Amino acid sequence: MLGPVILAASRSDRMRRLVSAAPVTRPVVDRFIPGESVDQIVPIVQDLTDQGLELTMDVVGEDITTPEQAAAARDAYLELVGRLAELELGTRAEMSVKLSMFGQALAGGHELALANVRPVVEAAAAIGTTVTLDAEDHTTLDSMFAIHEELRKDFPETGCVIQAYLFRTEADARRLAANGSRVRLVKGAYKEPAEVAYQQKPEIDKAYVRVLRTLMEGDGYPMVGSHDPRLISIAQELARRAGRKVDEYEFQMLYGIRSDEHLRLAAEGHRMRVYTAYGTDWYGYFMRRLAEKPANLLFFARSVLTRN
Repeated sequence: MLGPVILAASRSDRMRRLVSAAPVTRPVVDRFIPGESVDQIVPIVQDLTDQGLELTMDVVGEDITTPEQAAAARDAYLELVGRLAELELGTRAEMSVKLSMFGQALAGGHELALANVRPVVEAAAAIGTTVTLDAEDHTTLDSMFAIHEELRKDFPETGCVIQAYLFRTEADARRLAANGSRVRLVKGAYKEPAEVAYQQKPEIDKAYVRVLRTLMEGDGYPMVGSHDPRLISIAQELARRAGRKVDEYEFQMLYGIRSDEHLRLAAEGHRMRVYTAYGTDWYGYFMRRLAEKPANLLFFARSVLTRN
């Protein structure tokens, strides 16, 4: 399976240099990451919202090694909030943040990440939107959930992400569904050992459905993060059985993948949110998109062959 190999490459400085230097890379990256700055991303935000879609915005970058870099990441999100406010799009676009980018892996990282993310959550709330804490590898999750719980004391709309392939996730989902959280469910995009995560797609898909049923039957707000047509249909059926209206859950998909499906779901009256990333430190995000789905890797390979 190529997925684990690509995920390993996402942590390799040598592969980062090779991929970044390849002439074909930039046009392919643009499929998933349509800009490097706020100015470049604003037209994308306006176009998507004009089409009836909502967004969750991610400033890419995870390899933080100093507190100064973590503060710069905070400031990048605050700049984004300011631009959304100017465009009066606060109610249409939320933000997704990785706590590693806010210093979680540094010395005293839990407290540092909380201190850096809180101003972003406060600023988001002030313009009528919110923040979702992205899930990263399993070693970071206890800290992420603790920060999520702390932020929800003052900002109850703060969301979090759970990953179906982890064994712990069914218990996490029951806890989060019971306390009314906003929860995005994804399959998972990190290389995790067999001791903590399912390794085969059929097992992951079954776990996804079990967790999704828990979320739909609970008191929270489920966010269905999947491009899989079968799982999307199952989500609609689980929502119907749970008595949920179309505005009591939402679908989320990545920018650049199944764009026609984004519009179809929105046209049917569903809340459809497009996960839209931007920034200069795109390598880790890009490699995980390739690893998640063979079609993404084939797209990249075809582009390479065409250019050559």
